[in-house]
Amino acid sequence: MKRNRIDIEGIVQGVGFRPFVYQLARRWNLTGWVLNDSRGVSIEAQGAAPNLAAFAGQVRTQAPPLAVITRFDVRDCPVEVEEAFVIRASVRDRERKAQISPDTFVCDDCLRELFDPADRRFRYPFINCTNCGPRYTIVTGVPYDRPHTTMRDFPLCEDCRAEYEDPSSRRFHAQPNACAACGPRLSFHDRQGRKLEVADPARHAVELLRQGRILAVKGLGGYHLVADASNDEAVAELRRRKARDEKPFALMSRDLDQVGLYARVNEAEQRLLAGVERPIVLVRRRDDHPLSPRVAPRNRFFGVMLPYTPLHYLLLDEHFTALVMTSANLSDEPIVFEDAEAFARLGGIADAYLLHNRRIHTRTDDSIARVMAGRAVLMRRSRGYVPRGIFLPQEQPPVLALGAELKNTVCITQENRAFLSQHIGDLKNLEVLRGLEHTVTHLQDILSVQPRVVAHDLHPDYLSTRFAEELPGVRRIAVQHHHAHLVSCLAENGRDEPAIGVIFDGIGYGSDGHIWGGEFLMGNAEGFRRGAHFAYLPMPGGDAATREPWRMAVSALTHAYGAEFPPLPFLAAMDARDVRLLQQMIARGINCPLTSSCGRLFDAVAALIGLRQKVSYEGQAALELEQVISAGEEAVYPFALQQGEESLVLDPAPLIRALVLDLEGRVPIGILSARFHNTLAVMVRAVCRRLRTASGLTLAALSGGVFQNRYLTEKTLALLEEDGFTVVTHSLVPPNDGGLALGQAVIAGRQA
Repeated sequence: MKRNRIDIEGIVQGVGFRPFVYQLARRWNLTGWVLNDSRGVSIEAQGAAPNLAAFAGQVRTQAPPLAVITRFDVRDCPVEVEEAFVIRASVRDRERKAQISPDTFVCDDCLRELFDPADRRFRYPFINCTNCGPRYTIVTGVPYDRPHTTMRDFPLCEDCRAEYEDPSSRRFHAQPNACAACGPRLSFHDRQGRKLEVADPARHAVELLRQGRILAVKGLGGYHLVADASNDEAVAELRRRKARDEKPFALMSRDLDQVGLYARVNEAEQRLLAGVERPIVLVRRRDDHPLSPRVAPRNRFFGVMLPYTPLHYLLLDEHFTALVMTSANLSDEPIVFEDAEAFARLGGIADAYLLHNRRIHTRTDDSIARVMAGRAVLMRRSRGYVPRGIFLPQEQPPVLALGAELKNTVCITQENRAFLSQHIGDLKNLEVLRGLEHTVTHLQDILSVQPRVVAHDLHPDYLSTRFAEELPGVRRIAVQHHHAHLVSCLAENGRDEPAIGVIFDGIGYGSDGHIWGGEFLMGNAEGFRRGAHFAYLPMPGGDAATREPWRMAVSALTHAYGAEFPPLPFLAAMDARDVRLLQQMIARGINCPLTSSCGRLFDAVAALIGLRQKVSYEGQAALELEQVISAGEEAVYPFALQQGEESLVLDPAPLIRALVLDLEGRVPIGILSARFHNTLAVMVRAVCRRLRTASGLTLAALSGGVFQNRYLTEKTLALLEEDGFTVVTHSLVPPNDGGLALGQAVIAGRQA
């Protein structure tokens, strides 16, 4: 006889791990016990040595589908007298390392029961088991047990209790387990929030959606605004009420066959759509699609997701090609997740409300992804992925990193893992700041980490910086924006050595006090040197230049030609007095901060070719410039690469002049866009070659929001790899500012 103690860490609570261990132990005729503790799962198993070895191997290799094991420690312990293998009550201690599973889509077994008239959970919108259902959004503490979730509000009925306590049941210790007799329930409310008595709230909602109404529907991590995507009047009205003029709406369809009616989906995109995380995936739309053209105006792609809750399946069952399923909020505000807040904020948008009485503890948006160079890249890391840990190249002290101003996320490190939060939003108002505060507190609680080192952006006026300054008893470390991008990419890929970081984004506060955004950095978490950057251009009007790309076009023309530049068509649509005023501001340096931003160069080109003079959402001009690219065009424009005082400088003036010549020659905008993108990729290769010669570095990292652009990313990646570089890019961490906190945390950890 032999006895082993097995301690397991990772995502091993709330995923059916204990019943799996219990059944495996019985199969191998072992005695002992298994329990949840604040670190994960602990096992003591006893039996014949060969059986014990087989048991331990299968625990590690045949774990439940939602489990992720990060530590598996086996040691001998004294043999005891016992007769059976049992599941013990959970133990809570001071050291908490248990990881919570992300929220997970409804599994096939539950789905079959949902539509089986003979099943007691027929059409029950909260059906779940240990393999699926809500997790992170309902967890209030660890260990992951029902009293530490918002399901504590719903005592189990006798039938559900029997399942919960039966180790052979798929619902053994499924913490959200419930049925219509004891669990959460749907309710339907009118525009004023008054509850309406309807026999079946889900069916009533479907009928209103078919009539063209707009509904606010409470989901896993917050409310969605929902409308029939084929109803042009409904979609137009939703845009008007939500004050969202052009930004694409997310869509949801019942299955891949329905998605195929309006989009062309390749194999990699199908796997991503149907994966357990269920993100919104950007897929190319069909020209003959049956949906409203207002779903995604001036865009070749739709953002699509498949259902991930039972309620979604009930809404979509045999009724709609697709539903608009967009986050319920007003511009620049976080997603609404509390009922009273929904009634107060959405009354002017929704015609009615479909809600439930299960509390959401942590609001969580949908994740967004696209496939680039054959791999999934997250644009927004949220539901389905959070709070999975990211392994770091080495262990470090606990650090709290507060991210950036836009697309804010926070990050907490624990030993050799980093926990990046869900998308919080743009820190432009107090409501988003409160979301940041809640997320920090929640992550610290479920991880049992109280960092004494706090990293924040170098920019002194960001709300995240001010939040850091108000935290008592901590050491604050300011991290340069683009250095954080570089290290975020390296850390995600498990790399620690110095690299050439190609960091292209919109704006970030530079070490010299100017606005950076077209950077070639050499370094790693230990530090960096600026090897090259785009030439500085004035941003006439400061932030106004990010909302009105024509300002950057005038700036680029002035840089390329001086005060007298060609009278291009886009200028004819502008007020001549405004153009003259801008020229005067640039000449005198009045309210014209300097920027090396690649994102602002995209804005300038989009305006120059007449594509976009004003934007209604961040990154719109760059996105639309990518959309119009003509396939097959390989030509490039000239550019200048000069040695500056401390680093190389990429001057876009020759590019701008060549582009103007093409404009005057009436070259189609699709070709203009392709040549501009091609030029950027060739620029990157030229600079990286020079920096490799000077430094010997052969590892290149691509990061920053501009590398959400698939054409540019794939073109740049191919050129660099052909030239002998090893290139790392983002995948599970966004290349945009949503991944910035990871880099901040690793950099600060080295200085702690």
